[in-house]
Amino acid sequence: MCKQILCLDFDGTIHSYVSGWQGPDVITDAPVLGAFDFIRDAMQDFDVHVYSARSGLPGGIDAMKAWFLLHGWQSNANGEPEDLTFPICKPPAHVSIDDRAITFNGIWPDLNEI
Repeated sequence: MCKQILCLDFDGTIHSYVSGWQGPDVITDAPVLGAFDFIRDAMQDFDVHVYSARSGLPGGIDAMKAWFLLHGWQSNANGEPEDLTFPICKPPAHVSIDDRAITFNGIWPDLNEI
C-alpha cells in the first residue's frame, strides 16, 4: 500500500533559517527544535517529501541532503538521507507544512491581513 505524501518545506520549517537566504547551496543554520523527531514519527504514516524554493536551483537538493547528513540523519546505501524524498517540483501532497502558508478554509483572506 502506498503512503500519502507529506510535503515539508525546508527553510524555516525544518532548517531554522536564522541566517536567511545565502544561496541555493548554502545552508548554515541548525534544525528547528523537534523537526527530526516529527519527521521520523510522520514516516510511520506518510511518504515524506522535503521541498524548498532551492529545490529547483543548481546545488539546492544536494545541499539539503548534505545538511540532513551533517545534522545526524541516517544515510542509506547510496549515502543519501534515508527514507526522504527531495523532489525538484512541489509534489501533489495530501498535506503540506510550510512556515509561509495560509490555511484555506473556504473563505478568502482579507488582502490587508496578508
